[in-house]
Amino acid sequence: MGIGENVRNILSQLPAGVNLEIAAKSREAYEIEEAIRAGARIVGENYVQEAEKVIPMVKSQAEWHFIGSVQENKLNKMIRLFDMIETIGSVEMAKVLDKKCQIFGKKMNILIEVNSGKEPQKSGAMPEEVEGIVREISKFSNVKIMGLMTMGPAVEAEKLRPYFKLTKELFDHIRDQRIENVEMKILSMGMSDSYIVAIEEGSNLVRIGTKIFGPRVYKR
Repeated sequence: MGIGENVRNILSQLPAGVNLEIAAKSREAYEIEEAIRAGARIVGENYVQEAEKVIPMVKSQAEWHFIGSVQENKLNKMIRLFDMIETIGSVEMAKVLDKKCQIFGKKMNILIEVNSGKEPQKSGAMPEEVEGIVREISKFSNVKIMGLMTMGPAVEAEKLRPYFKLTKELFDHIRDQRIENVEMKILSMGMSDSYIVAIEEGSNLVRIGTKIFGPRVYKR
């Protein structure tokens, strides 16, 4: 099946209220265009350098999310290129982003990345710190928390269930606190090999690349 058919197939399987984000890492503009024309509305990019090249070439309308590791020296470009940053894991990074957004005159929607597996080599906030981080970031004027995101450890889909469940519990708890300047609308969990389990555990934004585009092509 082609890219467009893959997108339509996945969209037809998603329950009401669950959105598709195409993971466009290393993909060409024409491939992203085909996915958008087939109904994808959100595009996730891992690298600022790639996004800077491909976004101007994509003429179809889409919402662009940054889904990679956030580096302070790339924030200016990220603010210009993206509608949302899904991978904010600390008050410190949010504070820098807030100041830069003020300069640009833009309010940036963000997700708080949860290190649900408490893996020392991975970025993201530890689960027990998430509520405190949300409360601190909620005081900033130029960023707005729209929900949570987690990846979970690199294990088979069924074994990710506890990590997804933990993040959903955090999401529900923070939503119920009704914190000012926080809208807990998005729970981003699940990728090509785990999105079905993630949806069962409450995800409403799934990030799919391989199942749409095929195996990743590494550029030289």
